[in-house]
Amino acid sequence: MKYVKNTLAAIGLMVVVGSLIFAVQSSPQEKAAPEKVKAPEKNVTDGYQISAIEIPEDLNFAGEDVPLKDPEVLERVDREFLVNTYWQSNALLLMKRANKYFPVIEPILEKNGIPDDFKYLAVAESALIDVASPKGAAGMWHFMKATGKEYGLEVNSNVDERYHIEKSTQAACEYIYKWKKRFGTWTLAAASYNAGPAGIQKYMKIQKVDDYYDLLLGQETGRYVFRILALKEILSNPDKYGFEVEKEDLYKAVPSFKVEVDTAVTSWADFANLYEINYKILKRHNPWLREPHLNNASGKKYVVEIPNKGYYREMDAGK
Repeated sequence: MKYVKNTLAAIGLMVVVGSLIFAVQSSPQEKAAPEKVKAPEKNVTDGYQISAIEIPEDLNFAGEDVPLKDPEVLERVDREFLVNTYWQSNALLLMKRANKYFPVIEPILEKNGIPDDFKYLAVAESALIDVASPKGAAGMWHFMKATGKEYGLEVNSNVDERYHIEKSTQAACEYIYKWKKRFGTWTLAAASYNAGPAGIQKYMKIQKVDDYYDLLLGQETGRYVFRILALKEILSNPDKYGFEVEKEDLYKAVPSFKVEVDTAVTSWADFANLYEINYKILKRHNPWLREPHLNNASGKKYVVEIPNKGYYREMDAGK
């Protein structure tokens, strides 16, 4: 009997509590506000995607098709596209420098009948910086000392024309044209620029093939043309590969004029002062001058580039 009483009491309590809950839920004054859903935090990577690169089906070097149906060739192309697309800082620097130097290189290539694609060979060689490699290749076209001399460049302690962009580009054209005639294709001529003609001839003889894409080459030369292909495509179509580069972001050539020098120069610093610039600026425009003086016992005529009068002072003044 006690058990029944307790049970009835419990049921009665549940009814009362249930009624109270119903009343609270039904009261418009006391209706609980809906729970706010927290907005998802914005991901810092929104708008930036890391994805595979679509390789253009018409990929070619100097008009010579790349055999992308060969899976090994496709993988090598893909590697260079990925490496050079996602090394964004380097790609941006190359785009900026190209705007400054391509206008100098392009007309020299055209004058010599060399395909425009070879300007990307200079990019692959030096990143368009006047630097020397660990092996001693120098200038934007990375000529070795002996090769530079062979193609008409003056190379000594006073003057090193491997650092002269116009003259070294002309020498590169002569080299490329010579070995294109020998090997038959622009692609092999480009490969020989890296491995040397003797190296390419050796590989071709041993392996009994005459196509770059059929050759088993060392690591550096094996990647060389593929890297040029990737650089050509990315620098030609930056938007396609996710780069937003405004015209004002690009490096520009400083307006300048030429001065002929056919005597010795005891001090290039004093010479620079005559044109209201300093030695550093003179060297910036003429990196082929390797010492603070010029012997020139033969009376050879040199052409020195001088920035327009007052240009750097105007830049400092924000004009």
